[in-house]
Amino acid sequence: MAEPRQNWQFGRIYTPDEAWLATAAAEPVLDPDLPIVDPHHHLWDRGGLRYMIEDMRDDIASGHNIVATVYVDCRSMYRANGPEAFRPVGEVEFANGVAAMAASGGYGPAAMCAGIVSHVNLLLGEGAKPVLEAEITAGNGRFRGIRHSTAWDEDPEVAHMYATRPKGVLLDPTFRKGFACLAPLGLSFDAWLFHPQIGELTDLARAFPDTRIVLDHCGGPAGIGRFAGRREEIFPIWKASIAEIAKCPNVAVKLGGLAMCLLGYDFHLRPKPPSSEQAAAAWRPYIESCIEAFGPNRCMFESNFPPDKGQCSYQVIFNAFKRIAAQYSEAEKTALFSATASNVYRLKLG
Repeated sequence: MAEPRQNWQFGRIYTPDEAWLATAAAEPVLDPDLPIVDPHHHLWDRGGLRYMIEDMRDDIASGHNIVATVYVDCRSMYRANGPEAFRPVGEVEFANGVAAMAASGGYGPAAMCAGIVSHVNLLLGEGAKPVLEAEITAGNGRFRGIRHSTAWDEDPEVAHMYATRPKGVLLDPTFRKGFACLAPLGLSFDAWLFHPQIGELTDLARAFPDTRIVLDHCGGPAGIGRFAGRREEIFPIWKASIAEIAKCPNVAVKLGGLAMCLLGYDFHLRPKPPSSEQAAAAWRPYIESCIEAFGPNRCMFESNFPPDKGQCSYQVIFNAFKRIAAQYSEAEKTALFSATASNVYRLKLG
């Protein structure tokens, strides 16, 4: 097997290799007129890595009809000074600036960063409220909620950059005091975790039925470290957790994040990137299980770019999603590709 081409890792994310991606066989864009709201992407310029508005513009211009996007927390452009708690406000200011640039029409027709999800440390407890209020102001009408990542695992091979994070944050009483600040402000919570933690999020969702929760990346099914080589054993455990949390009507799920290395597929190590048929075959069991549990009106396809770009192009990832969604009705496809995201993030489009 070939060695990884990528020269940098951020957790389980490999740096996209444009030359390698370009070796993929050309594919026609499937259903090119279908409107898509991409509800999960990042922008950053740090540590020698750059993925900014020009890069996103180029990716979404590859043939699919992307009408809007949602920016999600990735610790970009935090303020360098001032109180530590308020430094994430800089990320909202940054994303709102990108949204203003996109709204000029100078970067294509898509309303990039039409919704903004940033970060507030909910372990501040009730002290999270003034930070949330500052982010609402900074968002200029685009700020929709936060993500406080709680991914943790006992195996460092799985946890990687999250290995030093405390266990059980979602159950922490102080965290929950901070979490209680979201609903009164009309804000949602994006959850990034690994699949053994879904039960903790289910407990949180039941304790706060009025707070909109979005489960990122199909609930983080893991296939590396202690889970490697155990896909047939782990899949039904993950699926049962998905079915249980789907009973909470305040929870929606993002269908994507499966091109990160966490899932355990080796697409990034192969001589050529996967075709959309190959990607769809690998991801179909996870995506179909989520749609079966939640229903299309609580599911939304996401690019998770640029992390998922380590294994496939933007064009291929949405072609794969369209192949998986081909069995659904037109109304269901509308929900999966745009309506659910627009409703959950209350996007003002058109």
